[in-house]
Amino acid sequence: MLWFKTPKKKLSIPDWLSLYRILSVPVLLTFILLDERLLFGTFLLISFITDSLDGFLARRWNIVSQRGAQLDSVGDAIAFTVGLVGIFHFERTFFIDQIELIVAAFSFYIVQLLAAYIRYGMPSSFHTYLAKLSALIQGVFMIWVFYFGVELWLFYLVLAFSVLETIEEIILIILFPKWKSDVKGLIWVLNKRKN
Repeated sequence: MLWFKTPKKKLSIPDWLSLYRILSVPVLLTFILLDERLLFGTFLLISFITDSLDGFLARRWNIVSQRGAQLDSVGDAIAFTVGLVGIFHFERTFFIDQIELIVAAFSFYIVQLLAAYIRYGMPSSFHTYLAKLSALIQGVFMIWVFYFGVELWLFYLVLAFSVLETIEEIILIILFPKWKSDVKGLIWVLNKRKN
Protein backbone atom coordinates (compact mmCIF):
# COMPACT_ATOMS: atom_id res chain seq x y z
CA MET A 1 0.00 0.00 0.00
CA LEU A 2 2.88 2.32 -0.78
CA TRP A 3 0.75 4.56 -2.96
CA PHE A 4 -1.25 6.04 -0.07
CA LYS A 5 -0.33 9.70 0.12
CA THR A 6 -1.35 10.55 3.69
CA PRO A 7 0.05 7.85 6.01
CA LYS A 8 0.30 10.16 9.04
CA LYS A 9 -3.37 11.10 9.10
CA LYS A 10 -5.57 8.93 11.34
CA LEU A 11 -7.96 6.52 9.70
CA SER A 12 -11.60 7.63 9.62
CA ILE A 13 -14.60 5.34 10.09
CA PRO A 14 -15.08 5.10 6.28
CA ASP A 15 -11.38 4.17 5.98
CA TRP A 16 -11.84 1.41 8.57
CA LEU A 17 -14.87 0.10 6.66
CA SER A 18 -12.76 -0.13 3.51
CA LEU A 19 -9.92 -1.70 5.48
CA TYR A 20 -12.36 -4.32 6.79
CA ARG A 21 -12.70 -5.69 3.25
CA ILE A 22 -8.94 -6.13 3.07
CA LEU A 23 -8.51 -7.57 6.57
CA SER A 24 -11.43 -10.01 6.19
CA VAL A 25 -9.63 -11.99 3.48
CA PRO A 26 -8.04 -14.57 5.86
CA VAL A 27 -11.46 -15.19 7.47
CA LEU A 28 -13.13 -15.62 4.08
CA LEU A 29 -10.39 -17.96 2.88
CA THR A 30 -10.73 -19.97 6.10
CA PHE A 31 -14.46 -20.42 5.39
CA ILE A 32 -13.54 -21.70 1.92
CA LEU A 33 -11.06 -24.18 3.41
CA LEU A 34 -13.67 -25.33 5.93
CA ASP A 35 -16.26 -25.61 3.12
CA GLU A 36 -18.60 -23.21 4.99
CA ARG A 37 -20.61 -21.83 2.07
CA LEU A 38 -23.21 -19.83 4.05
CA LEU A 39 -20.64 -18.32 6.43
CA PHE A 40 -18.53 -17.34 3.43
CA GLY A 41 -21.58 -15.78 1.76
CA THR A 42 -22.55 -13.94 4.95
CA PHE A 43 -19.11 -12.44 5.52
CA LEU A 44 -18.85 -11.53 1.84
CA LEU A 45 -22.24 -9.82 2.18
CA ILE A 46 -20.84 -7.81 5.12
CA SER A 47 -17.93 -6.79 2.88
CA PHE A 48 -20.35 -5.58 0.21
CA ILE A 49 -22.35 -3.66 2.82
CA THR A 50 -19.18 -1.91 4.03
CA ASP A 51 -18.55 -0.95 0.41
CA SER A 52 -21.91 0.80 0.31
CA LEU A 53 -21.39 2.49 3.66
CA ASP A 54 -17.83 3.80 3.38
CA GLY A 55 -18.39 6.17 0.45
CA PHE A 56 -21.78 7.27 1.74
CA LEU A 57 -20.38 8.15 5.17
CA ALA A 58 -17.30 9.87 3.75
CA ARG A 59 -19.48 12.14 1.61
CA ARG A 60 -22.06 12.66 4.37
CA TRP A 61 -19.40 13.65 6.92
CA ASN A 62 -17.37 15.57 4.32
CA ILE A 63 -14.22 13.52 4.96
CA VAL A 64 -13.57 12.37 1.40
CA SER A 65 -9.84 11.82 0.89
CA GLN A 66 -7.46 10.38 -1.67
CA ARG A 67 -6.41 7.70 0.80
CA GLY A 68 -10.05 6.80 1.47
CA ALA A 69 -10.80 6.54 -2.26
CA GLN A 70 -7.75 4.32 -2.75
CA LEU A 71 -8.60 2.12 0.25
CA ASP A 72 -12.12 1.77 -1.13
CA SER A 73 -10.85 0.72 -4.56
CA VAL A 74 -8.37 -1.78 -3.13
CA GLY A 75 -11.02 -3.19 -0.80
CA ASP A 76 -13.45 -3.54 -3.71
CA ALA A 77 -10.89 -5.37 -5.86
CA ILE A 78 -9.97 -7.73 -3.03
CA ALA A 79 -13.59 -8.50 -2.10
CA PHE A 80 -14.44 -9.17 -5.75
CA THR A 81 -11.40 -11.42 -6.22
CA VAL A 82 -12.12 -13.41 -3.05
CA GLY A 83 -15.73 -13.72 -4.22
CA LEU A 84 -14.45 -15.26 -7.47
CA VAL A 85 -12.31 -17.69 -5.48
CA GLY A 86 -15.43 -18.61 -3.48
CA ILE A 87 -17.45 -19.18 -6.65
CA PHE A 88 -14.64 -21.35 -8.01
CA HIS A 89 -14.66 -23.44 -4.83
CA PHE A 90 -18.40 -23.73 -4.20
CA GLU A 91 -19.63 -23.72 -7.84
CA ARG A 92 -16.69 -25.31 -9.66
CA THR A 93 -18.72 -26.82 -12.50
CA PHE A 94 -20.34 -23.48 -13.32
CA PHE A 95 -16.97 -21.72 -13.05
CA ILE A 96 -15.26 -24.17 -15.41
CA ASP A 97 -18.19 -24.08 -17.86
CA GLN A 98 -17.98 -20.28 -18.00
CA ILE A 99 -14.19 -19.92 -17.69
CA GLU A 100 -13.72 -18.25 -21.10
CA LEU A 101 -16.21 -15.48 -20.29
CA ILE A 102 -14.86 -15.04 -16.76
CA VAL A 103 -11.26 -14.78 -18.00
CA ALA A 104 -12.27 -12.38 -20.78
CA ALA A 105 -14.09 -10.06 -18.35
CA PHE A 106 -11.30 -10.28 -15.77
CA SER A 107 -8.75 -9.50 -18.51
CA PHE A 108 -10.48 -6.17 -19.16
CA TYR A 109 -10.11 -5.41 -15.45
CA ILE A 110 -6.39 -6.32 -15.49
CA VAL A 111 -5.85 -4.03 -18.51
CA GLN A 112 -7.63 -1.21 -16.66
CA LEU A 113 -5.54 -1.80 -13.53
CA LEU A 114 -2.28 -1.83 -15.50
CA ALA A 115 -3.30 1.32 -17.37
CA ALA A 116 -3.94 3.08 -14.04
CA TYR A 117 -0.57 2.00 -12.63
CA ILE A 118 1.22 3.14 -15.78
CA ARG A 119 -0.65 6.47 -15.82
CA TYR A 120 -0.89 7.27 -12.09
CA GLY A 121 1.35 4.81 -10.26
CA MET A 122 -1.71 3.60 -8.32
CA PRO A 123 -5.19 2.16 -8.95
CA SER A 124 -7.83 4.48 -10.35
CA SER A 125 -10.67 5.52 -8.04
CA PHE A 126 -13.17 7.20 -10.34
CA HIS A 127 -16.19 5.68 -8.55
CA THR A 128 -18.46 6.43 -11.50
CA TYR A 129 -22.19 5.76 -11.41
CA LEU A 130 -21.62 2.85 -13.79
CA ALA A 131 -18.94 1.43 -11.45
CA LYS A 132 -21.34 1.67 -8.51
CA LEU A 133 -24.14 0.00 -10.47
CA SER A 134 -21.76 -2.71 -11.70
CA ALA A 135 -20.53 -3.36 -8.14
CA LEU A 136 -24.12 -3.64 -6.93
CA ILE A 137 -25.00 -6.17 -9.63
CA GLN A 138 -21.79 -8.13 -8.96
CA GLY A 139 -22.58 -8.19 -5.24
CA VAL A 140 -26.16 -9.35 -5.81
CA PHE A 141 -24.95 -12.10 -8.14
CA MET A 142 -22.27 -13.35 -5.75
CA ILE A 143 -24.52 -13.36 -2.71
CA TRP A 144 -27.27 -15.05 -4.73
CA VAL A 145 -24.80 -17.77 -5.74
CA PHE A 146 -23.80 -18.54 -2.14
CA TYR A 147 -27.35 -18.58 -0.79
CA PHE A 148 -29.41 -19.92 -3.70
CA GLY A 149 -27.12 -21.13 -6.48
CA VAL A 150 -26.23 -19.80 -9.93
CA GLU A 151 -28.66 -17.78 -12.07
CA LEU A 152 -27.20 -17.58 -15.59
CA TRP A 153 -29.16 -14.48 -16.63
CA LEU A 154 -27.72 -12.64 -13.61
CA PHE A 155 -24.23 -13.87 -14.49
CA TYR A 156 -24.56 -12.51 -18.04
CA LEU A 157 -25.84 -9.20 -16.67
CA VAL A 158 -22.77 -9.02 -14.41
CA LEU A 159 -20.47 -9.67 -17.36
CA ALA A 160 -22.10 -6.99 -19.50
CA PHE A 161 -21.97 -4.29 -16.81
CA SER A 162 -18.47 -5.28 -15.68
CA VAL A 163 -17.04 -4.99 -19.18
CA LEU A 164 -18.87 -1.70 -19.90
CA GLU A 165 -17.70 -0.21 -16.61
CA THR A 166 -14.10 -1.31 -17.20
CA ILE A 167 -14.08 0.17 -20.71
CA GLU A 168 -15.39 3.44 -19.27
CA GLU A 169 -12.58 3.41 -16.67
CA ILE A 170 -9.94 2.81 -19.36
CA ILE A 171 -11.26 5.76 -21.39
CA LEU A 172 -11.27 7.96 -18.26
CA ILE A 173 -7.66 6.98 -17.55
CA ILE A 174 -6.79 8.13 -21.06
CA LEU A 175 -8.71 11.41 -20.59
CA PHE A 176 -7.35 12.33 -17.14
CA PRO A 177 -3.57 12.86 -17.06
CA LYS A 178 -3.65 13.16 -13.24
CA TRP A 179 -5.28 10.87 -10.68
CA LYS A 180 -8.83 11.91 -9.84
CA SER A 181 -11.58 10.41 -7.72
CA ASP A 182 -15.36 10.62 -7.70
CA VAL A 183 -16.01 11.21 -11.40
CA LYS A 184 -19.71 10.78 -12.25
CA GLY A 185 -18.99 9.09 -15.55
CA LEU A 186 -17.76 9.43 -19.10
CA ILE A 187 -20.93 11.19 -20.33
CA TRP A 188 -20.55 13.93 -17.69
CA VAL A 189 -16.85 14.35 -18.48
CA LEU A 190 -17.49 14.68 -22.23
CA ASN A 191 -20.38 17.12 -21.68
CA LYS A 192 -18.22 19.23 -19.39
CA ARG A 193 -15.42 19.30 -21.93
CA LYS A 194 -17.88 20.26 -24.68
CA ASN A 195 -19.12 23.24 -22.61
